[in-house]
Amino acid sequence: MPVFTYFISPLMAQLSRRHEFEADAYAVSQTSGRDLGNALLKLYEDNASTLTPDPVYVKFYYSHPPASERLARLNGVAA
Repeated sequence: MPVFTYFISPLMAQLSRRHEFEADAYAVSQTSGRDLGNALLKLYEDNASTLTPDPVYVKFYYSHPPASERLARLNGVAA
C-alpha cells in the first residue's frame, strides 16, 4: 500500500494547502489580516518551524503552506 500512497500524497498535500489558503482568505474577510499574520508568525516561531523550506519537499509532504507563502497571500488579500 505505501507504494500507491507515495504517488498520491503530493496531490493530497496540494489539496490540503489549497483549503488552507481558502481558510486564510475567509479569515481575512472576517477580521484583520495583520492579526492573522502576527498569529501565524508566532506559531511558526514557537514551534521552531523553518520559514523557508525546500519547495520540492513542500510539494510532497507539507499539508499546510509554508509561512512565507501564507504571509505573502495574506498581504495580497489584505491589500
